[in-house]
Amino acid sequence: MVGVTGAVHDEEGRFLLLRHRLWPEDRQWGLPSGYAIRGEEFAETVVREVREETALEVRPGGLIYLRSGFRLRLEVAYEAHFVGGTTRLDPTEILDAGWFLPDELPENVQPAHRDLIARVLDGQATTAPERATTES
Repeated sequence: MVGVTGAVHDEEGRFLLLRHRLWPEDRQWGLPSGYAIRGEEFAETVVREVREETALEVRPGGLIYLRSGFRLRLEVAYEAHFVGGTTRLDPTEILDAGWFLPDELPENVQPAHRDLIARVLDGQATTAPERATTES
């Protein structure tokens, strides 16, 4: 299983955070996240998940995080750039959404997602492998 997260930001330096319905109340806010579909390029998972959860369009950037995660899960994160659209939330998964400057993040943001935002700000995004998928 591959969990993919997108650190989506706009031209003003704000990051898109979502308040997830199924996440623990003390850390409900986080970046758009989801699971890769078999054969899907991980950068495209970010695009799909953001579209499904918010109806917004993004352009994937560089890889900012890759590690083996909880149990047999692989965790991947990409920087992503907001392209456009009007927010329409998927109410089965998402309670709220907002754009936040890095020094104005909600208190109950997932700690790992704070770290991903810091990586983007530090310029740690790298060029991703040409085709990183669940079949790679």
